[in-house]
Amino acid sequence: MAGRERVMRMSVEQPLWRALTAYRILAVLYATGLFATAYEGFTRPWLAVGYFAVLGVWTLATLPRVAGAARCTRRFLAADLTLALTGILLTPVADDPARVLGGGPTLPSIWTAGSVLAFALKGGWRWAALASSLVAVANLVERGTPARDTVHNVILVWVASIAIGYVVEVARASERTLARALEIEAATRERERLARDIHDSVLQVLAMVQRRGAVIGGEAAELGRMAGEQEVALRTLVSGGMVPVSRVSEDTAEGAVVRMVEEPDDAGAGPGAPLDLRSLLAPRAGARVSLAEPGAPVLLPPGTARELAAAAGAALDNVRRHAGEGARAWILIEDEPDEVIVTVRDDGPGIPEGRLAEAEGEGRLGVAQSIRGRLRDLGGTAELISVPGQGTEVELRAPKTTPAPGHPGAGRTGRGGTR
Repeated sequence: MAGRERVMRMSVEQPLWRALTAYRILAVLYATGLFATAYEGFTRPWLAVGYFAVLGVWTLATLPRVAGAARCTRRFLAADLTLALTGILLTPVADDPARVLGGGPTLPSIWTAGSVLAFALKGGWRWAALASSLVAVANLVERGTPARDTVHNVILVWVASIAIGYVVEVARASERTLARALEIEAATRERERLARDIHDSVLQVLAMVQRRGAVIGGEAAELGRMAGEQEVALRTLVSGGMVPVSRVSEDTAEGAVVRMVEEPDDAGAGPGAPLDLRSLLAPRAGARVSLAEPGAPVLLPPGTARELAAAAGAALDNVRRHAGEGARAWILIEDEPDEVIVTVRDDGPGIPEGRLAEAEGEGRLGVAQSIRGRLRDLGGTAELISVPGQGTEVELRAPKTTPAPGHPGAGRTGRGGTR
């Protein structure tokens, strides 16, 4: 069954948009309050009242626009900044000239900063520099002279908006980098899963065809030779490195997008239906394989039970292939409070020193994927003990709880179906 795609959105800047929304509401209330307290001093109060009516309606009507970068278009930003600049330029017309020259607030007051910050969040520091420069020009025209307090306010808005715009650009770049890293990790984990499946099925079949063909001889020998060549080619393909992710992480208005493939649950076994590990390992028992298990069910999450049983099966396949036809194997299942331990032991000749590292260098994935990789993904460990002439023991430890996605695990060393 094909895996389902899970989409995650990450957005560092989204909280900034929410803060801007709240700021605009508070700013329009603050500006209106300043006007109300100084109403008697205005020469044309009706002009100010009309402006604040428009400003209040505009602020409330455009709240969805500043909830995120998607709907905060260039046309909206231009109209929003135009409204702020208009209020600044109307100030000397509506207010008392003496109060304007004395450093009184403009009609939009701090609401103008919200308009500039919207530019910073949408387009970064360059857009912020443009918007704050236009505000600076409007303030200088409104006062008619570069007064000290005006220059101070202009520089403050200019520096703050550019700094916020730069931080937003850095945050977006970091999101893209993180999203790319998560997709690469997801692709790597999917490749390892496929490699384990191929090792446990296709590669072993090809190896068996090669051996049997050589024994039978004739045309079967040629078929075995071809199977051997395909086995080598497939091992090289599987272990040849990570496949690049085909999709590039998107930088949308709602943050970077990460797509990861999730393995489907077992049919008929959802998250609330644990599996009994004993039932998965029981078919492995036979004339030369003894199974020792607890009397009570060993219940695990479906994915954990399946992977743990597959790792134990890979260890048994290794016994069959490398310990000799007469070798015996024993499987021991231990149900601990926090983990399950499966031990696979054989009485074969053991593993020569350095053979595991040599096999992994040849692209043989029994150690790297079929056992160690599986236990690492489960957040468990795979430990191998081998004494030449005295057999091999593989101890698999898996936690009873399902590890979180991306868990690094703690797998050490193990042995799989091919050394």
